[in-house]
Amino acid sequence: MGDGGATQRESLEALLQEARLFRPAPEFSKNANAGDAEIYARAAKDLEGFWADEAKRLDWIEPWKKVLEWDAPWAEWFVGGKLNVAANCVDRHAASARRNKAAIIWEGEPGDTRVLTFGMLQREVNRFANGLKSLGVKKGERVAIYMGMIPELAITMLACAKIGAPHSVVFGGFSAESLRERINDAQAKVLITADGAWRRGNVVPLKANADAALEGTPSIEKVVVVDRVGKQANATMKAGRDVTWDELVKDASDKCAAEPMDAEDMLYILYTSGTTGKPKGVVHTTAGYLVGVSTTHHYIFDVKENDVYWCTADIGWVTGHSYIVYGPLANGCTSLMYEGSPDYPDRGRFWSVVSKYGVNIFYTAPTAIRTFMRWGREWPARYDLSSLRLLGTVGEPINPEAWIWYHENIGRQRCPIVDTWWQTETGMVLMSPLPGLVPTKPGSATRPFPGVEADVVDEKGRTVPPGAGGYLVLTKPWPAMFRTIYGDPERYVRQYWSRYEGKYFTGDGAKRDEDSYFWLLGRVDDVMNVAGHRISTYEVESALVDHDSVAEAAVIGKTDAIKGQAIASFVTLKEGTLPSDALKRELREHVAARIGSIARPDEIFFTSELPKTRSAKIMRRLLRDIAEGRLLGDTTTLADSAVVGKLKQQYEEEG
Repeated sequence: MGDGGATQRESLEALLQEARLFRPAPEFSKNANAGDAEIYARAAKDLEGFWADEAKRLDWIEPWKKVLEWDAPWAEWFVGGKLNVAANCVDRHAASARRNKAAIIWEGEPGDTRVLTFGMLQREVNRFANGLKSLGVKKGERVAIYMGMIPELAITMLACAKIGAPHSVVFGGFSAESLRERINDAQAKVLITADGAWRRGNVVPLKANADAALEGTPSIEKVVVVDRVGKQANATMKAGRDVTWDELVKDASDKCAAEPMDAEDMLYILYTSGTTGKPKGVVHTTAGYLVGVSTTHHYIFDVKENDVYWCTADIGWVTGHSYIVYGPLANGCTSLMYEGSPDYPDRGRFWSVVSKYGVNIFYTAPTAIRTFMRWGREWPARYDLSSLRLLGTVGEPINPEAWIWYHENIGRQRCPIVDTWWQTETGMVLMSPLPGLVPTKPGSATRPFPGVEADVVDEKGRTVPPGAGGYLVLTKPWPAMFRTIYGDPERYVRQYWSRYEGKYFTGDGAKRDEDSYFWLLGRVDDVMNVAGHRISTYEVESALVDHDSVAEAAVIGKTDAIKGQAIASFVTLKEGTLPSDALKRELREHVAARIGSIARPDEIFFTSELPKTRSAKIMRRLLRDIAEGRLLGDTTTLADSAVVGKLKQQYEEEG
């Protein structure tokens, strides 16, 4: 193996010495939603006033009495105000000239399509909201959602918001066990799922997975099943518990009053991986979240009235919540949803969709862009992409080479690129160039959004100079910030607010250059960022150890050119079990079955011993050094320093 560490250091130096600067085109700047640099000065001078002005773009049932109540780490935004998220995302547009405008354009993987205008969406949301009420769902009771990328997913979320029932969407790629764990933590009363979903021509057995999960979920009373796939799904229905979507809404009224919600009432829970223990239930509330996502969507994506906007994320992740459903619909924007993968039926699928619908704004992950690069520029070159006028990236830092490829081959050198940084916990984009206003550098998220304040600090919380690496922190509250971890406020304080007093610790490394542009360097904890998905090392290790052949396992994220990080697993087998390629394959599939396919290890390495401290803690830092080909770090705390040397030699010989 080569010196991967040296390569990484060289690429980091190149990143921070990036000299290419792309200035906004004058014609774009002239009509940009962001206006001019005054927006930054205005927000810096009066943070509360800035967010109050943005909040006025929403419809309020009762006005707020105070913009912000802040007693770190506890925040309340728009105190005393009342509104309804679904009314703002659907009803007010259905009552306006936008009634017949497309709200959701849906493209199914097999090629089936559906368009819902705001008027149609209102009827569907109201009917399903009344259906939920008929199942006994009341304000404050949680509804779990487990389905693929179909319109009913967005309809369900909005129906929950309409009646004040917080939803918890579980990514359709997660296993039955992951679904069960999340349902039980949220104590969900009802589960909404589908018979199956399409993925690369195959059926994902959602209902079968749900049935397995529900064997251990005492809080679930009813299950609603969307008929998406049909007979091929081989789905079964349990009498007395299960009801089809069509049966539920058949006689439901298409009129439903919006429940007045306090600004701080819970809108949803979304689970994200933690460094240890069970996944965290991130709680987002009503008013601040909607103000944050609608404002950032308006300025960062520069959406105009007739634009077709496409975020390629799955709604099972926060990007889909904020920038497929809530942000775009609050702004009366046409949001495109796509069910399938980017390579089915061929590698031109995304570009055929862009061409078919005349997509104007395209928002995707660096992982996807690096994959497109590998496939070759001839695929996008086959399609008419002239409708595109703005591109975005999300999920992880984008390397400059991928940025330039995106600019040249997708944007055809005329589309600004907004490289966005944010998290499940932040709810909204916190760092991004404002198109038409901020010059961009390939690989940099540039600067914080107006009304957001960030810093890069050292271990003691002191601001570091330009070019020096440190920890990214947020120094002021922002409207869409999550309020707590569901059922575990102490963990919320301990994990995010205890490291630096009064500052939110993001868990990401960062640097600032001489122009005060931020460069994100990835996670600094034991949560891996795999293709934009945060996966806990603990979860993967637990799944491996669950296998009968495994005695112990340690998992790390290894730098990967396509996915950002790949999952590398070091596994110690039980006595009498022989290592083999067949066992590696079996362990990969075992992890996928336990957690989901996104957690399938890329590399499994069998070892007789793992490097441990005298207190028996596995030294994952040293495993990263081995996997990356770096010089080994400090080994003085190891119980047996010879172990790591042997392991390094063995890894290099086999790798």
